[in-house]
Amino acid sequence: MLKEFKEFAMKGNLVDMAVAFVMGGAFGAVSKNFIDGIVMPPISLITGGDMSSMKMVLRKSVDAIVDANGTETAAAVSEVAIKYGDFISALINFIIVAFVMFLVVKAQNASKKPVVEAPAGPTQEQLLAEIRDLLKK
Repeated sequence: MLKEFKEFAMKGNLVDMAVAFVMGGAFGAVSKNFIDGIVMPPISLITGGDMSSMKMVLRKSVDAIVDANGTETAAAVSEVAIKYGDFISALINFIIVAFVMFLVVKAQNASKKPVVEAPAGPTQEQLLAEIRDLLKK
């Protein structure tokens, strides 16, 4: 059973898939940092604020926190908001990752050698006609 598992685990497709999975995770982290650190600051300058803080607040409530003595010590603010800035950031990240994956697949397809078809041989009818002619001689 251990031998079978080793053969299964060491198959080319499984190892290739594992490497691709690890590389994809690493590329996702690089892409996210690229978006957050390089792409979003200029966009934030254009929009006038940090993209991650862009949201549409649907409901906001302030709850007072009262200690044991009955005095108000702080206020907790809770809100229900649609965070569209995070969505835009994730969408840009997705577009960049999808474009890079497109380029990788396109490069891989271009590197494959075209399949050269072997010249077609004589048909079955032609072979039978040749055999018939040879038998007549």
